[in-house]
Amino acid sequence: MFDLEKLCIDAKNASYSLKTASTDEKNKALLYIADELEKNIDAILAENEKDIEKGRENFMSPGLIDRLTLTSQRIRSIAEGVRQVASLPDPVGEVTAMKQMPNGLRIGQKRVPLGVVGVIYESRPNVTVDTAVLCLKSSNVVILRGGSDAFCSNKILSDIMRASLEKCGLPADCICFMEDTSRETVTKLMKMNKYLDVLIPRGGAGLIQSVVQNATVPVIETGVGNCHVFIDETADVKMAVDITVNAKTSRTSVCNACESLLIHKDVNAKIFEEISSALKEKGVEIRGCEKACELMTCDALATEEDFATEYLAPIISVKIVNSIDEAIEHITKNSTGHSECIVTDSYENANKFLDSIDSAAVYVNASTRFTDGFEFGLGAEIGISTQKLHARGPMGLNELTTYKYIIIGNGQIR
Repeated sequence: MFDLEKLCIDAKNASYSLKTASTDEKNKALLYIADELEKNIDAILAENEKDIEKGRENFMSPGLIDRLTLTSQRIRSIAEGVRQVASLPDPVGEVTAMKQMPNGLRIGQKRVPLGVVGVIYESRPNVTVDTAVLCLKSSNVVILRGGSDAFCSNKILSDIMRASLEKCGLPADCICFMEDTSRETVTKLMKMNKYLDVLIPRGGAGLIQSVVQNATVPVIETGVGNCHVFIDETADVKMAVDITVNAKTSRTSVCNACESLLIHKDVNAKIFEEISSALKEKGVEIRGCEKACELMTCDALATEEDFATEYLAPIISVKIVNSIDEAIEHITKNSTGHSECIVTDSYENANKFLDSIDSAAVYVNASTRFTDGFEFGLGAEIGISTQKLHARGPMGLNELTTYKYIIIGNGQIR
């Protein structure tokens, strides 16, 4: 029978060892994990296929199947991300310049791990590895609670990593995996304040809100992605088409995919035809406002609900706007604070957009698909934070640490 409290105790005990592990020890384990993932590609794919087959039997949507699916190339990319994390500077132990006080005390801040991090996520097996290695490099013990739809995939990945830790002389319990995926057990995890220092939910709006509303453990909230692309009246046709198609279709099931497209009414008229044609070729359903339906080939009239929806599917909402101010107002109303892009040849509009849009990542002339820890040079990410306290945007190593004050004296008393 699964014993959650024992798992949390084991995690807490492992944290005492991990926080004193050297950078070399952690990097050695990370590189070993990367090699073992590649050596075990066939075994990982076999377990992943079990999850995929179960998903199909349960009529899982194509977008969710895509998020669940591992391939040889995806596993190699995951391993490469692990190696990139190993190559990054270790933030733990970094001390700010010591400040000399009038009484002779020297005071500074030392960067330290959060401690034990619980991560609750849905059916994306890559999150199992990304999360574990970022926590390991930042000297945090992690408790992984993945979705039941990816259980077989998550289990073999965590087993490989745990075995790798032991081979490298670190406690296997630096990476803990919850084999019980019941709602009752995850609700108990949310209240394990005695052992957990922070909880990070990663998934859809329902999961995130459930954790935020039920947890007594402090939560770092990662957000859903109702991401926007705005094409202003100065935009280059080819650039506008390329960015829109990439942002929407390179992978429709991820949080940094474009869900809503705004187009200035005075753009080059070719844009309407070329974007609708390019999206249609990729199988995207277009839901447009009344004006959009007049100017381009739409499948349905968009509702207010459409403009507020993260589809995670080959569907996009389109609205024609009269000005950049109207675009900014629309985004402010409907955005989830994740990623927004303007396609423009106007320096003034670019700066106005950057200054006015209050999202974690704001782009000028680049696809929203770049909002990703690997793409930002973080090696991987534990999630995209859309809140403003402690962390914002792709959460890498620094966001998994905090600090403590260190004070050096020579006998001072107060």
